[in-house]
Amino acid sequence: MVLVASDPAWPTAFAAARDEFLTILPDPLLIEHIGSTAVPGLSAKPVIDIIVLVDDMARAHAALPQLAGLGYQYRPDVSNPARLFLRRIGADGIRTHHLHIHTDQDDVRRHILFRDELRADAATREAYQALKQGLARRHGDDREAYAKGKDAFIDAVVRAAGGPERRPFWNS
Repeated sequence: MVLVASDPAWPTAFAAARDEFLTILPDPLLIEHIGSTAVPGLSAKPVIDIIVLVDDMARAHAALPQLAGLGYQYRPDVSNPARLFLRRIGADGIRTHHLHIHTDQDDVRRHILFRDELRADAATREAYQALKQGLARRHGDDREAYAKGKDAFIDAVVRAAGGPERRPFWNS
């Protein structure tokens, strides 16, 4: 796991990906830049996370071939009925984007609320930064352990901000 310094080009990369996505599914209910690359000043894995809220998952499934044409790979192993997960791999074989397509408004709200709390509160952002750096050192080759190590912190921040509780994906 390699974290890099915040890059001011990340919002532009999100906007370009968003515009591409909108040519395929032109009427999502919401499309947002989430994750650490959406928080100025926060180090991150250099992967642009995009979350999309749709009201019809069947239309999103139907768009998978077109998304594949843009370089997105559908990951059914980490998707569920309320969420499709896709990743985009660059020419160098490195992940560049994650696309999260949801029908679960609460899950989308959790992601946006957490991002907004990090943007607004320097102490929370610094604590998250320290947690991520420690997890990257301990779990550099274990993406799942790195992600799970952040769960309690994220849940606490979202809970303190009045957000919805995390639900296991199999109950979505």
